[in-house]
Amino acid sequence: MIDQRVEDLNIENQTVLTTPEDLKAKLPASNAITQSVMQSRKVIENILDGTDNRIFVVVGPCSIHDPKAALEYGQRLAKLATELQDSLYIVMRVYFEKPRTTVGWKGLINDPHMNDTFDMETGLTVGRELMLELAAMGLPLATEALDPISPQYHSDLWTWAAIGARTTESQTHREMSSGLSCPVGFKNGTDGGLTVAVNALESVAAPHSFLGMNPQGQVSITRTCGNQYGHVVLRGGDNKPNYDSVNVALCEQDLTKQGLKNNIMIDCSHANSNKDPALQPLVLDNVTQQIAEGNNSIMSLMIESNLHWGNQKIPADLADLKYGVSVTDSCIDWDTTAKILGDMAAKLKPVLPNRQRR
Repeated sequence: MIDQRVEDLNIENQTVLTTPEDLKAKLPASNAITQSVMQSRKVIENILDGTDNRIFVVVGPCSIHDPKAALEYGQRLAKLATELQDSLYIVMRVYFEKPRTTVGWKGLINDPHMNDTFDMETGLTVGRELMLELAAMGLPLATEALDPISPQYHSDLWTWAAIGARTTESQTHREMSSGLSCPVGFKNGTDGGLTVAVNALESVAAPHSFLGMNPQGQVSITRTCGNQYGHVVLRGGDNKPNYDSVNVALCEQDLTKQGLKNNIMIDCSHANSNKDPALQPLVLDNVTQQIAEGNNSIMSLMIESNLHWGNQKIPADLADLKYGVSVTDSCIDWDTTAKILGDMAAKLKPVLPNRQRR
């Protein structure tokens, strides 16, 4: 018999997921967590507005694949955050989705069992459970908003979100970000160019109307008000860094030319460190020195850090996974993280109160 279909020819099957409303009912945020999220977002907004002179630092694993290790990391980070809170406002990276240049593991939400079964129902559930546990420690949380649907399940727990270098130019992600309730950082393009990020900042601040999904899982027309807390993230590109004072000054010029606020985050990893974790502390030290010498536009940094150094490939036998080691990009270890952040806080403590960012 001849197949007469004209659609879904390459669709193997579809599985209906629980709705965002039902998942949140099953795993609700407590009043204390909700208040903590609201407060942490306000802190980031104040830093972006220049009324809080601290530096906010997004730090944590390149991606989360082991909730147990993530909780241990979070416990350590919560303690460090309290120690350094006079100078640094620390936000934990909790990245569940990973963009792939070709193919590869797409993150805990997509493939929580790391065996290509793509049990996304479990991934969404485990991800929300972990975020709730980390948020209960008082930790502000950051993630990459990659899939336009998944924020409905978790974004009530986000303090800050990133739009990656591969998606900054995407209209879908700009529209989605215009409706997010938290500040959003847009990375420069993979070629190192700033134009796509600067354009994204103009777009995200404007209202948009687009096809989306409501909390009940229905396809809906989504109308947004615009997000006024977008900012640029310098992550290097085309195998070249862009964290140095010259590139920062060029970014400031571009932002000023478009009438945008000079808010710049420096990503110490990716092309800025040539994906070599040993270079991340050097990037951080350089940026710290720029701030100490009078730079007023850099208000944030990002660091890829885990319990242990480096990275590992996903083994055929998951029992062979090394605990606390990244399965995506290489990370610095905990001891290095605590030292460089402690040194940064000490160096900037006498400088930050006199910063003129408004």
